[in-house]
Amino acid sequence: MQDSPRAQQIRQAHATLIHLVVQACQNPQSRQELEPVLEQAIQGGWTDLVARIRQVLDGQRDPSLLNGLDEEDSAILSSILTGLHDPATLPDPNQTADAAQAAPGLAQMIHGASRGDPQSLHWLSQMAEQMTRAGGDMARLGGITKRLVDGERDPEVLCQGMGPQGESLVQSILNELGKLERH
Repeated sequence: MQDSPRAQQIRQAHATLIHLVVQACQNPQSRQELEPVLEQAIQGGWTDLVARIRQVLDGQRDPSLLNGLDEEDSAILSSILTGLHDPATLPDPNQTADAAQAAPGLAQMIHGASRGDPQSLHWLSQMAEQMTRAGGDMARLGGITKRLVDGERDPEVLCQGMGPQGESLVQSILNELGKLERH
């Protein structure tokens, strides 16, 4: 079964969490490293996902664990279960997301955060922090996420100091936000 582009994007965005869970399943001593991440996820509103992850950590592998989860939680948990069976399927935590695929996901998080969704705000802030560390246009994009959440939509303002690729990504995000805001 081939993942949808959205599921692939979700898996890539949460590659570090997915790897930490798989690692903790294979090596119980590494569970200490995972616990603060799970606690932070609970604070971000991911109680259902964390409850299911804890079941996986306790040895459950049944696909019924996916029942009732939303698209994002399901993609993450499915990747964990598949990765336990076949580590070659795990997303690469060092790979940066394809900019064309990143725009819809970033726009979704920005849209959710601007409406006060704590989960979106949590993950967007984590992504912004990672982008800022990446340097270049990614760092600039990480730096403008708050402006986007606060409603700034002027590409001239948002793209200051960016190269063509950064400008293209910002424009794609603005286009996706436009679609979301019309609905």
